Amino acid sequence: MKKILKFIVLGTVVFLIGWTFYFLYSKSKPKQLIYETVSPKKENIKKSTIITGKISPRDEILIKPQISGIVAEVYREAGQKVAAGEVIAKVKVIPDVASLNNAESRLRSAEIDLTQATQDFERQKKLFAKGIVTKEEYERSETACKTARENSETAKDALQIIKEGISERTAKYSSTLIRSTIGGLILDVPVKVGNSVIQSNTFNDGTTIAIVANMNDMIFIGNVDETEVGRISEGMTMTLTIGALQDVKLDAILEYISPKGIETSGANQFEIKAATQLKEGVFIRAGYSANAEIILARADSVLSVPENTLEFKGDSSFVYILKDEIPVQTFEKRHVEIGLSDGVNIEVKNGLTAEDKVRGNVITDKK
Repeated sequence: MKKILKFIVLGTVVFLIGWTFYFLYSKSKPKQLIYETVSPKKENIKKSTIITGKISPRDEILIKPQISGIVAEVYREAGQKVAAGEVIAKVKVIPDVASLNNAESRLRSAEIDLTQATQDFERQKKLFAKGIVTKEEYERSETACKTARENSETAKDALQIIKEGISERTAKYSSTLIRSTIGGLILDVPVKVGNSVIQSNTFNDGTTIAIVANMNDMIFIGNVDETEVGRISEGMTMTLTIGALQDVKLDAILEYISPKGIETSGANQFEIKAATQLKEGVFIRAGYSANAEIILARADSVLSVPENTLEFKGDSSFVYILKDEIPVQTFEKRHVEIGLSDGVNIEVKNGLTAEDKVRGNVITDKK
């Protein structure tokens, strides 16, 4: 019984030692990797860059008053179309006391002069009819009377303009009626009835009554990094994608690249502008954010492979070509000449044919 137990124990030890050696040996064997293979194929490769920006009218016109005062009426609101010369608002003049007193004083003086000149003219007229005064004296008196009458009318107009911002003789040129200088869409009316406004002059910009723009002439404004600004040029085409409009793409032509960069977050950015070609039936609002894609280079119908199948060493590029699949996969390393890449696929100029199979990613591994 003891001998049997001894053999069992010994057999168990031997088995465990043998199994341990087998396990360690199997672990030390290299794994057999199985790769997927891809065939080179004809592709259109393009290198592009994406620029973020916004869509804006080419010109946004600020409508400002030519007089200071209080907004009496607002006839238009944002979103409405206006024609050139159409009235947007009316301003009520609040006269300055000193200016008002001066204007009243000038009118009184002009009326006194007119009364005196009229009396002199009537007297000279009677004397001329009797032949007592010469024709020259009569004409001088008549001219003086006309001049005094014109001065009186001018003084009246000046007083009326100070009081109301308008006179009877200049009503059609009234500066109290704020008119649009262009035809277009009103983007904003930042004033309300009762607001004080200041006229535009040499010393200040004046109060903006309205902002009007031609929405048929839109441009894309964006910024391009200094690493790519040297690869673009005026006249290049781009495709705009507007986030607010699904499935709407617009063509644009690059027409301006800023000669001076602006540092933003540690990088130099250069402003660009592109004329947008609008589509019929598509309304673009001012300020829409958009992305512009500019194609920097392209190669059409060229042999290509996925870029992750390449191995790079220095300035050289290599791929692994499938030689045999049975009993195991074997590959041959081959040098290739590459071209343009779009970040996913890369052009292969020399070293591959369409019949070759190139090693790709690992599918599984075997012991």
